[in-house]
Amino acid sequence: MGLAKRLDIVEEYYFSSKLREVRQLASEGKPIINMGIGSPDLRPSQAVIDAVTLAMQEENAHQYQSYQGLPELRTGMADFYQNNYGVALNSNTEILPLMGSKEGIMHISLAFLNEGDQVLIPNPGYPTYSSVTNLVGAVPVYYDLTEANNWEPDFDALEKLDLSKVKIMWLGYPHMPTGARGSLELFEKLVAFAKKHNLLLINDNPYSFVLNDKPMSLLQVKGAKEVALELNSLSKTFNMAGWRVGMVLGNAACIDAVLKVKSNMDSGMFFGIQKGAIEALKSDPSWFDSMNAVYKKRRLLTEQLAEKLGCEVYKEGVGLFVWAKLPAGISSSEDFIDKILYEKSIFITPGTIFGSNGEGYIRFALCVKEEKIQEAIDRF
Repeated sequence: MGLAKRLDIVEEYYFSSKLREVRQLASEGKPIINMGIGSPDLRPSQAVIDAVTLAMQEENAHQYQSYQGLPELRTGMADFYQNNYGVALNSNTEILPLMGSKEGIMHISLAFLNEGDQVLIPNPGYPTYSSVTNLVGAVPVYYDLTEANNWEPDFDALEKLDLSKVKIMWLGYPHMPTGARGSLELFEKLVAFAKKHNLLLINDNPYSFVLNDKPMSLLQVKGAKEVALELNSLSKTFNMAGWRVGMVLGNAACIDAVLKVKSNMDSGMFFGIQKGAIEALKSDPSWFDSMNAVYKKRRLLTEQLAEKLGCEVYKEGVGLFVWAKLPAGISSSEDFIDKILYEKSIFITPGTIFGSNGEGYIRFALCVKEEKIQEAIDRF
């Protein structure tokens, strides 16, 4: 039986294949320290876990749920945006809960892209933007992000592109993988650019509360809702990665289009998880302070490890990762991390999986306990 042609242009997700290799090494007795993937090892709050436990006893807990989620979940998301970003959203028309924000990338693409449409994708950036674009038959058009420009778009270069077939522009600030913060001034330029060229602008925003004292939303910009959506997630903010709770917010007509796709793809989020998410969204600033106290210590140690490898750390980065430039004379990120994996049993992500502009860089995740990071340092 032949495979669909779309699979000819899509490779298996890097972490899916590489982690099999890492697990095989661990099964052979290698003392693997995994600093590659951004899966938080910290727990959600006890209040969140208690909310899920109590929800299991409710009468309708095990039935199909609304495609739009519980009204109180959407209200909680609206309150979260108002309290933390100063953004007012209509919980009935401008918010759609998702089973993780990653699925939103596919839903949005299916809702707006036809075969042959073009999509602006950051290089480096989250690999799923490219793979989903290819899966739906659209065409990736990469725009450069470089350290020289603080990992922000070059608008002069963007204006020189033929944008006549571009329908969507992906961005994500705080940026993954580099941790560049972005700014409201940058968001204002991007909204103006999207309006000028009639693009749908989408900010992927799951990292804004990790080691970041100035959380921002694209939707803070005046007029952003006319041309923009934002994806957000509880995965990193509340240590709920495996729970798969995300959201898409913004332009009401666009949200309605995404709902048309989503309602044909699933049968609603599990009731208990929604109840846990509602509780998480009520968390006060002390939650972020305690979480970031842990990540701050980890980041300092991880920077020491990077520098011990002769790498130059991007110190301005925020979020769940440390981005670092390889030592002079090293030409391949993948060869560099494989040498460390096989000689020292430490897995680090090569920058190349995020695009050609990631060559010459590596990324460390802060999802490893302090004692394990210290052990990694000691191995050198």
